[in-house]
Amino acid sequence: MKTQRPPFFVASTIAMSVAMSVTLLSAPASAQSRAETMRFVTGGTVNTLDPTMLGTTREAFTVGMSTYDRLVSFGKKKQGDNWVFDLEKIRGELAERYVISPDGLKITFYLRKDAKFQDGTPVTADDVKWSLDRAVSAKSLAAAQLLTGSMTKPEQFKVIDASTFEVTLPKPDRLALSNLATVYPIIINSKVAKSHATAEDPWAQTWLKENTAGSGAYSVETFKPGEQIILKRNEAWTRSADGKPAPFKRVIAQTIPEAATRANLVERGDADLAIDLQANDAASLATKGKVKVISTPQYNAVSFISFNTQMKPFDNVKVRQAIAYALPYDDMFKAALFGRGKPLFNATWTDGPPSADFPIPQPVKLDLVKAKQLLTEAGFPNGFETPFAFNLGQANIAEPMAALIKESLAKIGIKVDIQKLPDAQMSTLINEKKAPFFTENIVAWLPSNDYFYRNFYTGNQRWNYSSLNDPKLVEIAEKARFETDPAKYAAYARQLNAMAFDLMAQIPIWQASQDAVMVPSLDGYVYQFHRQVDFRDVARK
Repeated sequence: MKTQRPPFFVASTIAMSVAMSVTLLSAPASAQSRAETMRFVTGGTVNTLDPTMLGTTREAFTVGMSTYDRLVSFGKKKQGDNWVFDLEKIRGELAERYVISPDGLKITFYLRKDAKFQDGTPVTADDVKWSLDRAVSAKSLAAAQLLTGSMTKPEQFKVIDASTFEVTLPKPDRLALSNLATVYPIIINSKVAKSHATAEDPWAQTWLKENTAGSGAYSVETFKPGEQIILKRNEAWTRSADGKPAPFKRVIAQTIPEAATRANLVERGDADLAIDLQANDAASLATKGKVKVISTPQYNAVSFISFNTQMKPFDNVKVRQAIAYALPYDDMFKAALFGRGKPLFNATWTDGPPSADFPIPQPVKLDLVKAKQLLTEAGFPNGFETPFAFNLGQANIAEPMAALIKESLAKIGIKVDIQKLPDAQMSTLINEKKAPFFTENIVAWLPSNDYFYRNFYTGNQRWNYSSLNDPKLVEIAEKARFETDPAKYAAYARQLNAMAFDLMAQIPIWQASQDAVMVPSLDGYVYQFHRQVDFRDVARK
């Protein structure tokens, strides 16, 4: 008698160690239940059910997006042949509609009358008030994010009546509404949360780390931190763009550290979806044609070569410019990413920056003669020695890139010592501003020109990798933040792009693709701001 294969059969020897955690699906299941269940395999772990907690993983963000609602959510738009989230298109989620006052200082939200939490109780403006008070008051990731939308204190949040809620801003911040669509401003069942709060923990963070009290598309059925989480559809939830419930009855998210194993599972049909595979694995799968590979340049993420502009010799702009013209861009792009992404080099600017977007391709290319000339003008005709650091967690991309950088810079007299550093050590160096020359990535959940510059080019903060301190750039970025006239904003944005190129504090090199690898029967994938899958998007054909 032929034995029926379990629906999440792990085909390779490598994967057998993780197969033991899939207890729910160890028995045979009907074709219907298989079709109504999505299996997502990831290299990371879900470490909390509260997406606002310090140290939350990206995988936990994607669970938070499905188990909680926010007042609003992003729409989507086409980027090439693929769908990506749309920063400029904000639709209601718990709010059926919103109204922005003529002066831009008040946003009034009108809640859906039928909105209920997963325990069946109505969602009220009091719940919204408590949740946003928590977001700006508790020690969490939320406060820093909402600060970028000028929301900093509970006094800005007001209950008008049971289904009407108001946010007041000190200035008409163009990113206030967008901030309310991010992961952090989740709307929590305040009565449930308060029942688990204590004097030491007034926002119930301890309880919410391992429990949910939301109104989202899915509830948590089982949760094994570091192994897997199983989500069950909330049949009462109809807050998708088309007003329908979530597509799948269950979603199983399982941690499988080995990228090759994840790729193998999807190729065999034993898992439905994986992201964050290695570029060579994704390229190989795309060539074979057995699975669907949606490759989307991460338009809110950038890979940089960064300098610490407060450390010699990188305090000299001509040194930075010399290196910019000495990088073997095309070779790096092929060796590190297999050409999978959007290059940010080899552009031509005829009259300044051609776009108000960030990032935009830079007018730099490999030109060793020009690089040597700039280095001589900087006072280093014979070059110098420098370390070049990268995070070991990014070694599959950074290591071949670093080798090519070392080889090319040697041609203009710069001797490079490659430093492969563990994540913690690299993070410490960056935090303490002790890394002179290195590669890193940035991600801006809100890919707006001024947001990029304010967060990654100004201030004494971790994300200002280059430690740039340019008062003029700070001034323009702040003006742009509160500029409501589109033409004036675009002028500020182009000015920021021009200054960034002239200062060359960081060299944008590319936007790597995010490869979503899935079985052919899946449809609806959208590249989201948190660079994870939104389980509410994906359906089986």
